[in-house]
Amino acid sequence: MSQQHQHRGPMGRGMQMGGAKAKDFKGSFAKLLKYMGKYKVSLILVFFFAIASTVFQIIGPKILGEATNKLTEGIMAMVQGSGGGIDFVAIGTIIAVLLGLYVVSLLFGYLQGYLMAGISMKVTHRLRIDISNKIHRLPFRFYDTTTTGEVLSYITNDIDAISQSLNQSVTQIITSATTLIGILVMMFTISWQMSLVALAMIPVSMLFVMIIGKKSQKHFVSQQAFLGHVNGHVEEMYGSHLVVQAFNGQERCAQDFETYNDSLYQSAWKSQFLAGLMMPVMQFIGNLGYVAVCILGGWLAITGVISIGDIQAFMQYVRQFTQPIAQVANISNILQQTAAASERVFAFLEQEEEIPENPTPVRVNRDDSVPDTELHVHIQGSVQFAHVSFGYSPEKIIIHDFCANIQPGQKVAIVGPTGAGKSTIIKLLMRFYDVNDGAILIDGYDIKDFKRNELRSLFGMVLQDTWLYHASIADNIRYGKLDATEEEIRQAAKAAQVDHFVHTLPDGYQMILNEDASNISQGQKQLLTIARAILADPQILILDEATSSVDTRTEVLIQTAMNNLMNGRTSFVIAHRLSTIRDADWILVMKDGDILEQGNHEQLMEQHGFYANLYNSQFEGNTELETA
Repeated sequence: MSQQHQHRGPMGRGMQMGGAKAKDFKGSFAKLLKYMGKYKVSLILVFFFAIASTVFQIIGPKILGEATNKLTEGIMAMVQGSGGGIDFVAIGTIIAVLLGLYVVSLLFGYLQGYLMAGISMKVTHRLRIDISNKIHRLPFRFYDTTTTGEVLSYITNDIDAISQSLNQSVTQIITSATTLIGILVMMFTISWQMSLVALAMIPVSMLFVMIIGKKSQKHFVSQQAFLGHVNGHVEEMYGSHLVVQAFNGQERCAQDFETYNDSLYQSAWKSQFLAGLMMPVMQFIGNLGYVAVCILGGWLAITGVISIGDIQAFMQYVRQFTQPIAQVANISNILQQTAAASERVFAFLEQEEEIPENPTPVRVNRDDSVPDTELHVHIQGSVQFAHVSFGYSPEKIIIHDFCANIQPGQKVAIVGPTGAGKSTIIKLLMRFYDVNDGAILIDGYDIKDFKRNELRSLFGMVLQDTWLYHASIADNIRYGKLDATEEEIRQAAKAAQVDHFVHTLPDGYQMILNEDASNISQGQKQLLTIARAILADPQILILDEATSSVDTRTEVLIQTAMNNLMNGRTSFVIAHRLSTIRDADWILVMKDGDILEQGNHEQLMEQHGFYANLYNSQFEGNTELETA
């Protein structure tokens, strides 16, 4: 089992404040449509049902106008005394037909809404899976420059924005376009003069849509970006809450949050204000057109050009005519936010991934009964560093020409001052980063020839920062070997000195640890991680001694557990207190990325060099030199 723990200080690092206009809106939508392409049949049905629902609604006013004409004719006949009267049977038939149309329209509307909701959820479900998989394929250098909150924002805020937009906008675009075309056809069949007056409002409306949409676009992009920054800051501060409190950093954190939150506020209110401005402007323009049509329609009715029922139907169409235009305006704002969210998501999915695996990897054989073959080997545990050079950036190389040869079963201690490169060596060994030059070999095989998951399964890690998750103690230990039996878990716990203290807990091995495992002590956490490593039964161990924050009795237990764990295994120990590694088979003394000295404790002390100075400095002043 292996894991990489990223820790940032309570104040965090400067966040990238971006609010630039999106680079490729069309490209983002094209990629989104590609995701939707898998559901072509459902989309075609949505398209059909949306059009059918809209068409049945459009026909309604025209039929209702016929009922009005029948009523008007009956009233006029009664006034003129020409007999007949109101034909309620015909009117009732027309109303029944109208109700039937509206029921069918409702049914089609329900079906398209049901299908579109399913499509949008499936698309966003796939996006979340792809983001989750991408997280595991990204190199560690990506996480060195991106906060956890930013990554969470991709899978929550941005995906939610896409989901809501797909669910609302796609069908609205279809229905709005159908409504607009259908209403225009019906309006021209009633009166071409009034239709032209109504159409005169479209250019004015579209002009305002383009002006407002252009201004709101950049603010929607900024809103999504700053929302990710705020999430990143909050997550970082919450994770370092104890450190913030200990160093009285509350005021500084509050100031930083206020800065990020104010940036979000500025972009959010501008985007929402412009989005909210769209509907009132469209309604005002629509009302102007409505007044003009009413005046013209009254004159045409007086001159006998059209009937009262046609005027009624036309006025309903005019009212409906402005709705799809307003909807298009509203959709344009939603699409701005969707484009911004999509661009962020696809930019994340297109991040450069880890170097591809070797197509013909060396396979690890864990069964001694199976003979070794060329590409199927049993690992003994020897490790060679052959002229390794590495830098987190090409401009700054921190490890220069590092050479070492470790034999199977040896206990190797890595010591040196802060920044010497001790932890970096471990990251390279686990292939969290690839070397710039040289090679790292295990049993003579370059670690690049292994699949990453198989390579990392060779290692067991016990780090200074323990990692436990919200589950039972048994499940936390089982993480080292997911198919382990209860008996195997208990045997590993006994070897790690865990079994005794577990039996003192209320629910024993079934006790649930809370999110930060604060319901057990720091020493108990460390013992659990050792039990997990014992259960994994790795060939090579990496130990970051973490006994400085525990009491003396617990330190003895941890040291005993570590000794049990290291027995018969190649072990790399990052040493904080040099007194704990006097019995190491080999000690690598590092400074500024280079191996200054190497040998066992006695040999290094006889040299009276850098190691001897480090060792003596820990006892002369009765203090310990920080060498982490």
